[in-house]
Amino acid sequence: MPDRSALLARIAEIVGPDGLVRDAARVQAHATDWRKRYVGKPLAVVMPASTEEVAALVRLCARSGTAIVPQGGNTSLCGAATPDASGNQVLLSLARMNRIRALDPVGNTITVDAGCTLAQVQEAVSRAGRLFPLDVAPAHLAQIGGNLSTNAGGVQVLRYGNARDLTLGLEVVLPSGDIWDGLRTLRKDNSGYNLKQLFIGAEGTLGVITGAVLKLFPKPAAKVVALVGLDSPRAGLALLEHLQSRCGERLNAFELMSAICMQLVLKHFPASPRVFETGYAQYALIELTDTEDQAALQRRVEGALEAAVAGGIARAFRLAADEAEARGYWSLRKNISDAQAAEGRNIKHDISLPIGCIADFLDETDALLRQAFPGVRMVTFGHLGDGNLHYNVAHPPGEDEAAFMAKQPEVTRIVHDSVHRYGGSIAAEHGIGQYKRGEILRYKSPLEMELMRALKRTLDPQGIMNPGKVL
Repeated sequence: MPDRSALLARIAEIVGPDGLVRDAARVQAHATDWRKRYVGKPLAVVMPASTEEVAALVRLCARSGTAIVPQGGNTSLCGAATPDASGNQVLLSLARMNRIRALDPVGNTITVDAGCTLAQVQEAVSRAGRLFPLDVAPAHLAQIGGNLSTNAGGVQVLRYGNARDLTLGLEVVLPSGDIWDGLRTLRKDNSGYNLKQLFIGAEGTLGVITGAVLKLFPKPAAKVVALVGLDSPRAGLALLEHLQSRCGERLNAFELMSAICMQLVLKHFPASPRVFETGYAQYALIELTDTEDQAALQRRVEGALEAAVAGGIARAFRLAADEAEARGYWSLRKNISDAQAAEGRNIKHDISLPIGCIADFLDETDALLRQAFPGVRMVTFGHLGDGNLHYNVAHPPGEDEAAFMAKQPEVTRIVHDSVHRYGGSIAAEHGIGQYKRGEILRYKSPLEMELMRALKRTLDPQGIMNPGKVL
């Protein structure tokens, strides 16, 4: 390790007085992950203001063999942006790099610094009559660089795809300090390997994303949000197929929520809308948008849902009467995680499955868990339309919470082994980080792991870029 004081002095020369965080409380905030599962001790928290400053900083760290931990909005759920406790890693925050570089409403693209927040991008494109459909929370904190590094998904993947599908070009500072300028707005470019895809979803282990060209879409003129009561996840799959057949690509989002999810939200958020007088085993929250007028879209959706009820697919539905009511419906879904936290700790899993297998997976895995841990509660919700479930397991009523949480390895083994049997993934949209680094060794083939390690060795031979994450 080089002389710390000399290294810090050189870092300060590169980023200036505003680029080196010295306040202890701010340093601690950056060094603590979103769930407070991991707490690190960085050598320094550095906030460069430009790509050139990032490159100079990385070159300095490469020469001295100093590890770098890139960080966006520090909203990682797997500890991907948290340094270790050695005091030898530089935490590189992109928060000061928040310029919108260009917006092209004709080509439907926006070029931004990686430190722009998702909310900032959404607001800018909305003023131009366009839509950037990536939708994850908290949008006012989540930064574009972090969204890309984790290949963020969210509620509109069904129609628009995840971050990987919404990116045309990248600017990346490599572990050598070289700047790769791949900020292309092309929709078609078959001139070689698609290099940008190496860095999307790599969680900062192959380089630092400093800029991006993102796809935009026409801003919808009409939107319908509905809540549907269902008997089972299998009925949810039938409804998804029915709506795709009747409404086509207008279907933006299809979220599935179990009865216990609704109960927890209504308990801990008593101002939430109580949409139905009768409770149901499952609920689907759906959103459809179109460029046609509101009345026409509403007639289409209402007709499709009436047919679903008449055909026995759904039990009941309610259409939001206006935007305020639509936000209320969405709050039922978006407050699930906070309601869970208020209820107590639970064992969380972010998984994806082939969509057609979801009902069978739930039947089998729920039964296995109840057999192993009688009385256990499954708090299951997620993006049914793209196969991504948040499969969370809560302790049985009356059982000691801490004692149940100590059983996390056994619970997770049942869940992840079941996911693997169904051809799914143990990491859907939250990534691997340091939380699941050991788990992927159980489910990825030795060849897959060696290919990933070979790519890491090629781009980052010193292993200085976000070490201890993913691999």
